[in-house]
This record gives sequence, C-alpha cells and structure tokens, in this order.
Amino acid sequence: MSFMTKAAAAALSRFEDRAPAHLRNLPPAALYELALRRGEGMAAAEGPLVVRTGEHTGRSASDKFTVRSPETENEVWWDNNKAMTPEAFDRLFGDMLEHASRLELFSQDLYGGADPDYRIKVRVLTEFAWHSLFIHHLLVRPPRAERGQEPDFTIIDLPSFSADPARHGCRSKTVIAVDFSRRFVLIGGTSYAGEMKKSVFTILNYILPGRGVMPMHCSVNVGRNNDPAVFFGLSGTGKTTLSADPNRTLIGDDEHGWGPNGLFNFEGGCYAKMIRLSPTAEPEIYATTKRFGTVLENVVMDPVTRTLDLDDASLAENSRGAYPIDYIPNASTTGRTTHPRNVVMLTADAFGVLPPIARLTPEQAMYHFLSGFTAKVAGTEKGLGREPQPTFSTCFGAPFMPRHPSVYGKLLGELIARHKTDCWLVSTGWTGGPFGAGGRMPIKATRALLSAALDGSLRAAPYRTDAVFGFDIPTAVAGVDPKLLDPRATWSAGADYDAQARKLAGMFRDNFVKFAPFVSEAVKAGGPKV
Repeated sequence: MSFMTKAAAAALSRFEDRAPAHLRNLPPAALYELALRRGEGMAAAEGPLVVRTGEHTGRSASDKFTVRSPETENEVWWDNNKAMTPEAFDRLFGDMLEHASRLELFSQDLYGGADPDYRIKVRVLTEFAWHSLFIHHLLVRPPRAERGQEPDFTIIDLPSFSADPARHGCRSKTVIAVDFSRRFVLIGGTSYAGEMKKSVFTILNYILPGRGVMPMHCSVNVGRNNDPAVFFGLSGTGKTTLSADPNRTLIGDDEHGWGPNGLFNFEGGCYAKMIRLSPTAEPEIYATTKRFGTVLENVVMDPVTRTLDLDDASLAENSRGAYPIDYIPNASTTGRTTHPRNVVMLTADAFGVLPPIARLTPEQAMYHFLSGFTAKVAGTEKGLGREPQPTFSTCFGAPFMPRHPSVYGKLLGELIARHKTDCWLVSTGWTGGPFGAGGRMPIKATRALLSAALDGSLRAAPYRTDAVFGFDIPTAVAGVDPKLLDPRATWSAGADYDAQARKLAGMFRDNFVKFAPFVSEAVKAGGPKV
C-alpha cells in the first residue's frame, strides 16, 4: 500500500537528483568505512563506531512541528503538537533541497513494521554515513530485491542545515517537521540520530489506529510457553534492560504494534542507554559494545587505547548504542509474536511512593496508561538538569502521539478486554525515600517480581489493597525482601511517606482532569483516592 502522493514523489525525485552524489542502500561495512574516512567517528578497540552528536545529545522535543493541513486539521491532537503551515514547510523543503545540492547523500530503503499487513516503506536520506548506518540498524531491513521501491514516507536528515524561525515557522535553527499529507519528515540542525527513528514511530502512530492497530512505546518479549509480555515505559524506566531477558525471546526493545495478527516490532534494531551499563546486570546489552558496527553515541573512549569508559558521563548522560536486534543472542528473527498474556507499565517513581509491583484491574490499567507517570531521566531531552523530573507523559509516549490519547486508550482497553490480558504496574524508581534520600529499586528484585508475574506464579500470592492508590500489592514473593513490597515500611518515618503519597495522588488527580471527559466512570475510579 503506497501513501505517497504523486506531487510528493516528484518532489523526492527532484531532491535526489540535485545531490552531487547519492549512495543508495550501502551495507553496514561500507558505511562504517565511509564514516571513518569522512572523519565522522572513530573505531573502538573491539569494533564499534564511536560518534559524537555535538550540541544535541537527546531529542529536541520543543523543535518538532506538524503541518496543519485540511487532512490533519481534525485528526491531530493540536494541544500536544506544534503546528507549521504548509507554506512554511514548502519554504523549508526548498531551502533544504538547495542545501542538499552541495552534499553527498546516503539513502536507505527500509520498512517500518515487521508485519507485512501493516508495515510502511520508508526512505531515509542522510548527510552522514553514520546516520545511514544507524537507521539501517534500527529499522526493518528488506531483502535486497525489495529495495528501491517507491517509499510511502521519506525522511530527510541534514544536520548541517540551519533553520530560520522567521522564514520556516519554527523555534530555532533546529527543526523536525512532519507533513502527513505529503509524506515527508524534514530534520535539520541536529546530529542526534534518535530523531530519525522517533519520526518513523510518529508516522506509525498516526496511520495505524485507523487500521485497528495499537501503536505502542514498549518492549516485547516472549517465554517458552508462548506467553508474550508488553513493557510500556519512557526512557530510563528499564524498558530495554528488563526486556533483554536470557530466558525469554526478545521481539523488540522500543516500539511495537498490537493488531489483529498479534504483536509486531516496528524496528529491526535496538537503541539502548549505555551510561553505567553493567556487564553483570545487563550482559546481553553490554556485549553489543564489543561488536563490529555497533554505533555508540557520546560514549567516552580513550583516544590512544580505544577502550570505552561507559561510566563517564562527561559527554552526555544519554549516551546510546544502536545495533541490529540479532546482536542480542535470544532475539526473534521475525519480530512477531501472538497476543500478550501480560502488560507491564514501568515507571521510575522519583517520589519513592509506588511499590515495586502492583496488580491492576483493566480500569486501573487504562487510568495509568493515560496518566503515563514516570520521572524523566537527565539527558534524554535537551534542557533537562541532572536530577530526574517527575512527569506525566500520556500513553508513555506523548511526544510521539499525533492523535488524541483517547484514541490510543480506547484501542488498548478493547485489546486488553478481548484477550484477557493481565496488567501490572512496576516501579523501577526510588525506595526508602524520594530521590536524594532513598535509593534506586534493586534490579535483582525487579527481575524476580517480573519473573513471578510473567510465569503466572504471582497470581497465587497474597495481596493487600493500597489505601491511597487502590491497586493490589503482593505481600510475599519468593526471593524478595517483604519489606521492599511495602513502600511505607522502607521509609524512616511513616508520616513522611503518607504526606508524599498524598502529594503524588493529588498530582495524578490534577493531571487526569483533561482525560475525564473521554473515559468511563469505572476508569476514573481506577485512580488514587485523594
């Protein structure tokens, strides 16, 4: 199914023809070689390509715009998406085309989505060879015979282009402009490669709900008993780490669809945080730092020995590694699986209030999905400080949601009910007090609790109902300190915990006001009691 209009296809042809050189669908080894030859990065001791992204070490969320056209006027959630006029987009496109006429370009023809019934064809044109290598890793790689087809969407990424706010209707010299009508995404003024992959996610978030598919910011894995699990969560909540389980097959670590055929990965690779990566806690991901062709963004390396220092955050707290999913030993070769048995919502609670795991009713699951509570981790977006910042990001991915959250919430609720999926809230945040007083939740305990939830044994555990948040919390789980299961008991003063719990509950209540008109009374009652 082709989405691109004839006018857009003609514009793309003109764009490609203007470039002095256009290197199409080069394989990873050739791109690696060119990136080194062009001085875009350095080879690490064991083969990764180490690059720096300069000023932008995370997404520039405030510089992302959507073209407001007759097609999108009543479809896009404008409260959450900054508008750009078609005329401003035309000027931006023309100026980027002129800029590209002086550049050597690299292009990759790839798929967004592993399910043939719902995937889109994406062409990504980049100024940097390492960007082309990055996106080759991250998206689904078609057989060579299927490359070169007319794309459904095209992404043009020119870091050396500087936007003009007065001329292009943007905010700064950096711009990410999405035109759903003409099927283009334009990225300029940033070298952060994650903008490309998140642009594909944004496109799929716009298209797929109308086709009965729920796009999700989540990781997915499946056990030997055909028991797929979905892990929702924003950056820093443990989504990638917890889904890379040696005892379960990894379907994908970041973006998926849930539709009539089951679950499917949107991508063909992983984009994992590298800072303070542990060879014991995250051995599968750590091993990718020793593989040829892994792209390491803003990872500190000794220029002489070429050894890596994953603990050094002097370049960025958000250092990242991009690699093909088959670099994870137990990854799926198809990127597809059946409908989930469990849905896990991950949150990094900086208040130290939420338990390490809680069982949710379907209504509570909908409440927490629409709330999307977590703490943003320093470095994942430009402008964040060193301390985590509590935030509510609806659907655990508000920056990538073109449509109103109720569209995604309704779809998820229907799918959970149809497939009788168990739902859990898991906090990987702080225990024993808030950030600055307590400590981070032990990953060993989180893994034990998740294992019990996914293998079904947690269903038989004893539970208590939390007086404030209303969800059920297990009181005894094998291999986990019972005190850890009671957040109040981990604090030195119970009264301080109570005050903090009331404060967080009030934040939930105030945030949910905007969703109340779109949900049932049962879902509203799924929130905390203030």
